[in-house]
Amino acid sequence: MLRLKYFAGFVTVVVSLLLTASFMLTTSSSPPDLGFGSSFSSFGSKSESLRRSILALKSDPLKPRLDQIRKQADDHRSLALAYASYARKLKLENSKVVRIFADLSRNYTDLISKPVYRALFSSDANSIDELVLRRFEKEVKERIKLTRQVIAEAKESFDNQLKIHKLKDTIFALNEQLTKAKKQGAFSSLIAAKSIPKSLHCLALRLMEERIAHHEKYTDEANPPKPEFEDPKLYHYAIFSDNVIAASVVVNSAVKNTKEPWKHVFHVVTDKMNLGAMQVMFKIKDYSGAHIEVKAVEDYKFLNSSYVPVLKQLESAKLQQFYFENKLENATKDTTNMKFRNPKYLSILNHLRFYLPEMYPKLHKILFLDDDIVVQRDLTGLWKIDMDGKVNGAVETCFGSFHRYAQYMNFSHPLIKAKFSPKACAWAYGMNFFDLDAWRREKCTEEYHYWQNLNENRTLWKLGTLPPGLITYYSTTKPLDKSWHVLGLGYNPSISVDEINNAAVIHFNGNMKPWLDIAITQFRPLWTKYVDYENEYVQACNFGL
Repeated sequence: MLRLKYFAGFVTVVVSLLLTASFMLTTSSSPPDLGFGSSFSSFGSKSESLRRSILALKSDPLKPRLDQIRKQADDHRSLALAYASYARKLKLENSKVVRIFADLSRNYTDLISKPVYRALFSSDANSIDELVLRRFEKEVKERIKLTRQVIAEAKESFDNQLKIHKLKDTIFALNEQLTKAKKQGAFSSLIAAKSIPKSLHCLALRLMEERIAHHEKYTDEANPPKPEFEDPKLYHYAIFSDNVIAASVVVNSAVKNTKEPWKHVFHVVTDKMNLGAMQVMFKIKDYSGAHIEVKAVEDYKFLNSSYVPVLKQLESAKLQQFYFENKLENATKDTTNMKFRNPKYLSILNHLRFYLPEMYPKLHKILFLDDDIVVQRDLTGLWKIDMDGKVNGAVETCFGSFHRYAQYMNFSHPLIKAKFSPKACAWAYGMNFFDLDAWRREKCTEEYHYWQNLNENRTLWKLGTLPPGLITYYSTTKPLDKSWHVLGLGYNPSISVDEINNAAVIHFNGNMKPWLDIAITQFRPLWTKYVDYENEYVQACNFGL
């Protein structure tokens, strides 16, 4: 019991000492007030100091708080600037969004630059006016709220614009790939169109082998020409080709669809290299009594470089480089007109059509046929057409704005612009009926020479034979009914069956020739049914259906 009394007395003493110390510390925290003579301003200062001490206990110190508010203002000002810059990058210069973000950024700058707030940043920690700080914080928060609201509203627009830009970039990249693929595809198609199938090469070689082995059977050098070849009363056809099988199909189809084949004369002209093969091909078959003359270009002595502009132009080094330089990057510079780089457009065989009156001086009328056509009905009706004094009977190809003269010639050239109408309707080569007497009267060959010489540097047209033909027969062409000549079987698979069935001549113009592997499948039988599969040389070379 005595010990408990001592312990209780000890605790009482300790508590008394603690209370005394606490009182002494509280009274020493401020100077003592020694009288009632102090001013009210002194009292107010003490009260404000006490209030700030209490505030400091409840919140962060004022200086770090000011720095934090200033940092938030700067961050959102930078954010507004970034969005404005991004909007410009998205090409939204005319959008009010750009102006709003620019104004927001400027408002932050103006706010921080106000003298009353700029004084805060130069004050030390003890002299910061908290009322001013609170007002500054309120204005900053209002601008931050507005900035975030504008960003939220603009974000969808920005996202859409970004998607549009990405889509445009994707489309551009795909277009680049498509253009490259088109160029490569066009070049590959051109190579395929110029290629000689193995079976065709085989046929020419076997026929030539036969020609060499039995020279006496196929030569006509010792015999005078048949009178039928010059008889103007008969139906005459001109076929210029170096393709043995194609030429034979033209003749075979024409003969099979005529009533009196012995009244028809076919003038086949080829080059020296294929002459022997052509002679054998047309000697070993009767062709129902039709008369077939086979000659080489070289047999027409007047066709030389001193008279024929194309042959003269072939001697030009620049023209040779243009046509025979087969590099991919050069061949595909102009995809639209790349086909005109095909050297066949400078082949004299392709230009013989402009010399028909001189090649056949005793004839009055002749029908020109390309080697990629098939005759489907009797053509003698063409000789009964009144040509009205015109030179060239042809099927027109224009419709709407397509296949007008403007597509074939350079109307920026003053000579072309002055002489021709860009809206004039074009017509087709492939089946053309020529009045040779009218040709001689109109001096069409001289007209062709004049324009071909002017076009040596290819400024009037891109070469080929159709543009000079359109020029030469500009006012001397007689339009024929479209059923005489249906075109496009070498590139257009959409031609209707009725249109083909009603056609007198169908034309496989385009790269997809019927003797090539790339032929349009549904049209190929129209050509193959006139191939002479009973010919032993055709059989030996595996010409398949």
